[in-house]
Amino acid sequence: MSERLYDGSEQQRLYDGRGSEEEQGNPPPSRPTFSRGSTMHSRNPREIAAENAAKKKYSFAAFFLVVSLITFCIQTELSAYIQHDLGWGKAYCMMYFTHGSWVVLWPATVVVLKLQNRTVPWKVFLRKHFESLRATATMVETRSLDVHKPSVAHKADPLRYMARYTAIITTALTVAGLSWYVAVALTTPSDLTAIYNCSAFFAYVFSVPLLKEPLRLDKSVAVIIAIGGVLVVAYGDSKGSTGEDGKVDTTAGGRFIGNIVIGIGSVLYGLYEVLYKRYACPPEGCSPGRGVVFATTFGSLIGIFTLLVLWIPLPILHWLDIERFELPDARTGWLVLCAVLANATFSGSFLVLISLTSPVLSSVAALLTIFLVAIVDWFITGEPLSWAAIIGGTMIIVAFVGLSWSTYREMKEHEAQKLSVDLSDSDLEDGEDS
Repeated sequence: MSERLYDGSEQQRLYDGRGSEEEQGNPPPSRPTFSRGSTMHSRNPREIAAENAAKKKYSFAAFFLVVSLITFCIQTELSAYIQHDLGWGKAYCMMYFTHGSWVVLWPATVVVLKLQNRTVPWKVFLRKHFESLRATATMVETRSLDVHKPSVAHKADPLRYMARYTAIITTALTVAGLSWYVAVALTTPSDLTAIYNCSAFFAYVFSVPLLKEPLRLDKSVAVIIAIGGVLVVAYGDSKGSTGEDGKVDTTAGGRFIGNIVIGIGSVLYGLYEVLYKRYACPPEGCSPGRGVVFATTFGSLIGIFTLLVLWIPLPILHWLDIERFELPDARTGWLVLCAVLANATFSGSFLVLISLTSPVLSSVAALLTIFLVAIVDWFITGEPLSWAAIIGGTMIIVAFVGLSWSTYREMKEHEAQKLSVDLSDSDLEDGEDS
């Protein structure tokens, strides 16, 4: 990535009122004259700054989108090999390991930030970093960028707030993840894929009341096209509910129950994305660098909650003989470690993507992995893509491109309309302001 996570506040002059004399009503001493033709095409400095800010945020989002797509493919292929070829199919244990691994996101971020600030002593660096995190958490709680305002600072309790919403959001994520593992034994793979990926639709539905997002025709059409693409991939060349031997994979009753379970999981996953955006992301106007750092920090909080609380079902499942707790052998263990770290990287990138853009765009972007994994499988197995994969994947890509353009336009509108802007990308700058 060519840009630093923290690159200062190069646009501060345009927003803090110190550098633009025209905006303050004080014309400069000597003002050149322009013809009508030359002034018609001039652009407002605030408009230019807003467009630059939107481009910067989108550049960050594009980088983490690429990272998330690559790491998801790695995780998917490794997980399939571990479960199917090596025979280590411990569903809950694997989920515990993967979600618990998110704890590494914050330390990894700290290392990157310290490399960008090599000359700053560790003690000073960490003090400024924690001050910045506390300020960002206050922004998240109060939905205000002016965290130094006494009325805002006094009523904020960021530690208690983050603890409460870490528990709520992690619970929604865990139940949604568990629904996949429960339903996989009850319903068909086609139903599983199609229903679970409808979370993009539910993310849009929940975004309207929770994020106050207006219903827009272009977004609605894009989401419908994306889900249509998933249905084409899932059912386009499937053979109903029969396996290779011609036998029915699941009973009608079991398939119905499985579809209900995965449907609940789909709703909860869409809710998880919107809850995270609403209650754990900085408000509009926060700098991209700050958003990246806080997203990975919150990911680590999810990992900590998982490790400290969600181990409890492990002995219960073992005692009930539902899932025996058995560690893998050395070779399988190394592959599990690689899959877990790939999941942590994917999840951290996905949290950043939601923070910088929207749950709807991030959900549709995640659907790109369906087509990408099919391409990877083609290279690994030599089996060419089916017509359903090609058509469905193309529909998902078209929907993603359309939704991306719509989101970019919204970003520019928000950047141009906001009255207060957080331009400090640096932990050190935050600390100096306080």
